[in-house]
Amino acid sequence: MTNTAISEDAPLVLIVDDDVEVRTAIGELMESVGIEAESYGSTRELLDTPLPDRAGCLVLDVRMPGSSGLDLQQQLASAGIAKPIVFLTGHGDIPMSVQAMKAGAIDFLTKPVRDQTLLDAVVAGIEQDRAQRASARVVQQHVDRFATLTPREGQVMREVARGRLNKQIAYDLGITEITVKLHRSNVMKKMQAASVGELIRAWEKLPAQLRESGTL
Repeated sequence: MTNTAISEDAPLVLIVDDDVEVRTAIGELMESVGIEAESYGSTRELLDTPLPDRAGCLVLDVRMPGSSGLDLQQQLASAGIAKPIVFLTGHGDIPMSVQAMKAGAIDFLTKPVRDQTLLDAVVAGIEQDRAQRASARVVQQHVDRFATLTPREGQVMREVARGRLNKQIAYDLGITEITVKLHRSNVMKKMQAASVGELIRAWEKLPAQLRESGTL
C-alpha cells in the first residue's frame, strides 16, 4: 500500500491528556481495534506538532495544566481546523458539556468511561471527519476548475447559476447572445458539468467569498 493510500484510508486518533496512564490505556484500546493512536501530554505539545493529514478525531481531557481541552477546541476552530473532538473528563459539569457540544464536539464523556462507549464516540468522530474531508475535496475540485475560467466565463457562470436566460445575460454584460452561448459552453466543459443543474450545484459549492468576488 502506498503512503497516499495509507493517508486516505487509515484513521488516526490524537489523544491529549496529562495523565500518562490514561493516555496509555486509551492508546491501547484504540490499537486493540486496529485504530492507530498518537498521545500528547498537553495541548501545547499537540499544537507544536504538525497535524497529520489523515482522517481521525481528537480525544481530549477537559482540564489539564495550562490550556484546557475547551481552549484547544476554540484554538482549532479559530485556525479553521474542524477535527472532530471527543471530550473526556473526571470533573465535568453541565455548563462545560453544553459549551463543548455547542462548539461541535462529538461527545462529552465522564471518566471512568466504558470502553465501548468511548469506541462508539471515536468511530462516530472518524466517520464525521471522513465525510468532512470528502466534502472538502469536492469543493477544492470545483475551486480548481473555476480557476481555469476567464473573468468573462466566471461572470457568465454566475448569471447562469442565478437562472438568467442567455439573452438576459447578453444584455447585462453588453455582449451578443451568440457570445454568451460560446462562453456558457466553455464554462460547462471547464467545470465538467453535464447539465445546467450540475453547473448550479458546482457554483453553490464554491466558497461564498469566491462566489461574491468572482475571483480567486
